Amino acid sequence: MSGIETPHFKSIPTGQIAIVIGATGGIGAAFATHLHSSGHFAKVLTYGRKTRPSLDFDIPESIDACARDARMQADAHGCDIALIIDATGYLHDESFQPEKSLRQIDAAYMTKQFRINAIGPALLMKHFCPMLPRKGKAVFATLSAKVGSIGDNRMGGWYGYRAAKAALNQLVKTASIELARNKPDAICVSLHPGTVDTGLSGPFAKSGLDVQNPELATARMLVVIDGLTPRQSGGFFAYDGQELPW
Repeated sequence: MSGIETPHFKSIPTGQIAIVIGATGGIGAAFATHLHSSGHFAKVLTYGRKTRPSLDFDIPESIDACARDARMQADAHGCDIALIIDATGYLHDESFQPEKSLRQIDAAYMTKQFRINAIGPALLMKHFCPMLPRKGKAVFATLSAKVGSIGDNRMGGWYGYRAAKAALNQLVKTASIELARNKPDAICVSLHPGTVDTGLSGPFAKSGLDVQNPELATARMLVVIDGLTPRQSGGFFAYDGQELPW
């Protein structure tokens, strides 16, 4: 891990199952490597478009199929699913770039933003969060972005990405309220990874920003996850533990 130490988990029970969704991306792969290296979990399950079974937000049925696969593996190992990390995300591709003005808003681009950055994670919560145990700390963490904060928006632009991440934060908050009713120790949060040197945000890194490699960014976020309490469920936190405004 390039000399970056894997965090030690203190608050999540040992011998449980951890899940990383979007595990074939730069951040997801780094999460999976840290979790494997920690030796804390009985098994680390990884899902993405290139895994078997595959998970693709363009195929909603694949989300349910992967959730059933996770449940089957948890039952086979006789343990709970204690950690679910959603490391999916979309900002740009060869067809679309973030909007700089209202006249650049495109229906197809905005639809894709919401499908991957809000609807997809909502379906993950629908199918995976019910598997979190009723007792003992368990976490569902999804990658949001600071630009999704309405209160912190001072620059404008990036209409689709900002709006989709703001929607994701609302979904997380709402899910956390429902989870608390029968899983009082469960935690559902949005995490801002910072600017990470990946294909998603690397091309937009400006000089002077703290650009992290995926190994460091994920190690920092795992420390944040380990320190969370149920009272913080529904929150929005940066990689350094700072709570961010909605």
